[in-house]
Amino acid sequence: MTGTIYLGADVRPLEAGWTLLVTEAGCHADPSQVHRPAARIPATVPGTVAGALTDAGLFDPQNPHPLHDKDAWYFRSLDGEAPGSAILRFEGLATIAEIYVNGVLKASSDSMFESLDVPVDLTGRDELAICFRALQPHLDKRGPRARWRPQMFDHQGLRLVRTTPLGHMPGWCPGIHPVGPYRPILLIRPGQDTIHGLTIQADLDDFGTGKLTIRLKLEASSAAAILCCGRSAELTAGPGGLFEARINLPGITPWWPRTHGNPTLHDVTLSIDGRLHSLGLVGFRRIEVDHDDDGKGFGLRVNGIPVFCRGAVWTNADILRLSGSAEIYAPWLMKAAEANMNMIRIGGTMTYENRDFFALCDQLGLLVWQDLMLANFDYPFADEAFTGKVEREVRNLLSALQGHPSLAVICGGSEVFQQGAMLGLPATAWNGAFFNETLARLAHEARPDCAYVANSPSGGAMPFSPNEGVTHYYGVGAYRRPLEDARRATVRFAAESLAFAHVPQQRTLDHHLPVSPVHDPRWKARVPRDRGASWDFEDIRDHYLEVLYGFDPARLRREDRGLYLDISRAVTTEVVTETYAEWRRTGSSCRGALVWTLQDLEPGPGWGVIDAIGEAKPVWYGLKRAFRPLQLLMTDEGTNGLCIHMINETACAKAVKLEIACLRDGRHAVVKGSRDLILDAHRTVQLAATDLFGAFFDTTYAFRFGPPSHDVTVARLLSEDGSLLAETFHFPLGRSKALYPAEFGHTLSAVDTGWVIELTANQFAQSVHLDFEHYLPEDDWFHLAPGQPRTIRLSPRTGTDANVRPSGTLAHLGSRNGYSIS
Repeated sequence: MTGTIYLGADVRPLEAGWTLLVTEAGCHADPSQVHRPAARIPATVPGTVAGALTDAGLFDPQNPHPLHDKDAWYFRSLDGEAPGSAILRFEGLATIAEIYVNGVLKASSDSMFESLDVPVDLTGRDELAICFRALQPHLDKRGPRARWRPQMFDHQGLRLVRTTPLGHMPGWCPGIHPVGPYRPILLIRPGQDTIHGLTIQADLDDFGTGKLTIRLKLEASSAAAILCCGRSAELTAGPGGLFEARINLPGITPWWPRTHGNPTLHDVTLSIDGRLHSLGLVGFRRIEVDHDDDGKGFGLRVNGIPVFCRGAVWTNADILRLSGSAEIYAPWLMKAAEANMNMIRIGGTMTYENRDFFALCDQLGLLVWQDLMLANFDYPFADEAFTGKVEREVRNLLSALQGHPSLAVICGGSEVFQQGAMLGLPATAWNGAFFNETLARLAHEARPDCAYVANSPSGGAMPFSPNEGVTHYYGVGAYRRPLEDARRATVRFAAESLAFAHVPQQRTLDHHLPVSPVHDPRWKARVPRDRGASWDFEDIRDHYLEVLYGFDPARLRREDRGLYLDISRAVTTEVVTETYAEWRRTGSSCRGALVWTLQDLEPGPGWGVIDAIGEAKPVWYGLKRAFRPLQLLMTDEGTNGLCIHMINETACAKAVKLEIACLRDGRHAVVKGSRDLILDAHRTVQLAATDLFGAFFDTTYAFRFGPPSHDVTVARLLSEDGSLLAETFHFPLGRSKALYPAEFGHTLSAVDTGWVIELTANQFAQSVHLDFEHYLPEDDWFHLAPGQPRTIRLSPRTGTDANVRPSGTLAHLGSRNGYSIS
């Protein structure tokens, strides 16, 4: 935003009525030279050139052609608009743009990340034109010599231009170049009230009192006051022309991340001479950084309570059009919330999202880690013009995000420190004042209620060392370390982690990528990879497939492609489950970890835990279970046996029953035990499994005094009414020794909320998958204990009549025979 807010203004989005013409670079100097109106195609704003060309059948997003070597002209008639003064607001232009009114150049922009206000005097017969000049010449310009050159980008000139790397990262995302008015264009006719420099601080003190502070500049001398929660305070003049008001709100209901409470919001109203204007919803919360007792950690305390942050790194809701509406954001963010995530990170290789994104995160209780759009490059910070652009960009961003409680962490950028350090350069070359001082100051001035991190990763002996500060952890994952490394690395906070080529559900592949898995070039093109590496992330998944299940991946996909895909789906689900169990266990050094990434940008085996069409991948269900606020975990402590961890992150104590059983042949309980407990609020309880047995039992098969007595251990946490709260499993002999051809029974029942299915198995069933044509299960790819009924809600897919009886199939890894459900 520009920092100016026109209260009570007539604001009209200029969405329809646009036409577009793509020309050779430099072909036309101004709109008067563009003489081919018949060649123009319709275009929508906000939108992109790629989106408009796709709608016209002139662009294939699956095989994109370059757009940054062309000029793109957008035209819109303003005929019929009432004559008089107005403001044209351009909220985001990608990237080198010239704005013409009636053929006269009125303004230009060379940053994708700045909003622009252009005053105009309309006659009622006006034409607006925007030329997006070819970016390629700007990328080709020589700048100050770089001390390092990241290989992940297709052009090093990106470091000199304020635009997104999206579309320029081969192996990471489609090569769709972002060109066009990707954010709204508004025609504003100001009303009676205009304010500038609004800051909203909504804090919470140690005694539960909300502290609301509002500062702003008024354009005219007026009597003004702030109202919130039934209280009010007059705005009084202060230094620098600012007006300020403070309200104390004892006993205010605070805002919490969704895993720890309710994300309660409160309306703030500004009164100017009796005219009421909403300043939006705010949440009262306090963010503090916890560095642990040794001063080397990183974690967040929200309202005085330690919060284990878990979630994913956001990519983009619509890579073709770069859409930023609430309707586009909502399905993705609701999926994140449904999976018990409490944090989303917007990484420095993406683009900024708008206020609708943060408003949804406010409502859903999702903390946001916001990287500034500085990633990997050696940026020319000695160039005052460049740093001035970045500073304006940051001020614009944080000005727009006043009052949003979801914004929790502001980070200077992504992997700049890491890139320089990994090339052996001294810290003075990459750990500079711009990140540590300039950006820190800007963040503190605009949002003092948020944590600031200079770069992600940073903080250790090397910026990427996982045992101090913030890391990007790929020990389990790209570096093929054993699962035990998740503990050995003593991760403190992983701002990204656990990247795998996650295989989507078969339904997605059948409809959107119907090619031979692994071998077909079209499949391989969708597998993420680091540019120039001799391996890709499918190789990483295959490594853990062999480690966990004992199959040779190459032979398995040759001999039984269906089983290969199913085990591939199961293996990443199991890896993330085991890793988060290590990170959330009692005594863990880890205070948070985010997976890379939330969503795919095209259908296929991408990094996303949600596929490109919005369908949850199998790993999403694993994360949903791993992220439960009321959680049960088991960790293998070797000769110390199995350790049970019970976590209650909620604000209320819970009466629960803990059950555990060690099964032979996936069927017979050779030992079992139970205990009734009270789990206090915000507490973790640790027990040895043998405490429930009352005697020694080799739960981990560590002593090996004789043949193994069991092959799977099942632990369950039940509520007072006997319903299942959480469940966890341990495989002392490995997962391959616990694959059984279980037999199933089921009951389908119609309930007030739709349908439920109750499943039973006569033997332990591993990685059970439910596939319904018209319904989505609330859980999938789960293990099913024998003799323990499991009830699962079914939600109708979009367009399905909820009265239609569900029908589908059940499959699991222990058998190639499907089970019919109807």
